[in-house]
Amino acid sequence: MNLLIIRLIIFAVLFFAGLKLYRMYREWKLDREALLEDDRDDSRGNQMVRCAWCQVHVPESEAQRAQGEWFCSSAHRDRYLQEQREHDEPGSDDDPHA
Repeated sequence: MNLLIIRLIIFAVLFFAGLKLYRMYREWKLDREALLEDDRDDSRGNQMVRCAWCQVHVPESEAQRAQGEWFCSSAHRDRYLQEQREHDEPGSDDDPHA
């Protein structure tokens, strides 16, 4: 009878230790999946866009947008918009890039 009680106690301890280890593993796995999910979300937010003036690719988070076009800097945005205004004015048929 004594041996049966000792075996039951050992079984109970092993069962609860295994259950605790399983819960720790499951929590670690969920945390790891959440980190990977965050990494994928970050990479989707940093898409590259092309500057309409110099054709250089920059991250969308750092780019500037005007009139439906992307620009790498405010200087290139201003140049592009100035060129568009000059091109739209009547009597200016010459091409500034030619």
